[in-house]
Amino acid sequence: MGHPYFKSLSGLIASAKVRLFFITPNISKKKNNNSCNFSTDIVNLQYKLTKNSMIITSKAIVLNILRYNDDTLIAETYTESVGRKTFAVKIARSTRTAVHHTLFQPLALLEITWDERAKQTLARPKAARCFYLYASLPYDARKNAMGLFLADFLRNALRTEPDPTHIFPYIEQSIVWLDVCERNFANFHLVFLIRLTYFLGITPNVEAPERFKYFDLRAAGFVASLPTHADFIPNPEAQFIPMLLRMRYENMHIFRFNGAERSRLLSYINAYYRLHLPDFPELKSLAILKELF
Repeated sequence: MGHPYFKSLSGLIASAKVRLFFITPNISKKKNNNSCNFSTDIVNLQYKLTKNSMIITSKAIVLNILRYNDDTLIAETYTESVGRKTFAVKIARSTRTAVHHTLFQPLALLEITWDERAKQTLARPKAARCFYLYASLPYDARKNAMGLFLADFLRNALRTEPDPTHIFPYIEQSIVWLDVCERNFANFHLVFLIRLTYFLGITPNVEAPERFKYFDLRAAGFVASLPTHADFIPNPEAQFIPMLLRMRYENMHIFRFNGAERSRLLSYINAYYRLHLPDFPELKSLAILKELF
């Protein structure tokens, strides 16, 4: 993986690959004879060209589901191949179907096949399967609450349509880390959200925090004088921001926050996103997570 912030996660699961079927010329020179041999390159995203569409098979993370009517679910996902993708999923009455609608749950890690068409708002999946089965996340009350919050958060943060090349593996590997972690994950959501800013291009500037007393959420950096607006973090909590940026999943248990500090930090992070991402809302799931952590 090319992004530096994957280093601490690289040993956990294999990096996401793309399987693209296409034919490329492989030109090899032989003695007294030049020949052109064709070989098939296989890369985890499968493309199959048709006249007016393209069949795509890609990993996807389910962000939200909504029951449209008695026969259809609307599932918002973030895919490894094309980023955000919304599916109209038929509610199957039979078990003998290629697409089981029950697979589409918030934060489910799926592999989905669909027919990609130009100017298409909704796609209908042709096939779907879980590529990773959770061991604990849906069954542990605290992890489940954290997962539902992150799905809600990502649904809004990813509206800016960031390139999935690096951000999809980061999200996937982070979720798997949370699933397999057995203890000391109370700071997980804080670390995940602050590191997500790198991939969205809104990373805070934490230079010279020891010389300045305030962290200006609007300016995304430390300032010497009290801001004239209310969007800032005072000392000593302002010093938590560079601390969060130094944290990794493997060492976050070393950094001790009490429940009140963790709750305020989550509020500051949410406010930061609201200031720097267009139309980012006040999340209803925020209050639930504060009560648990």
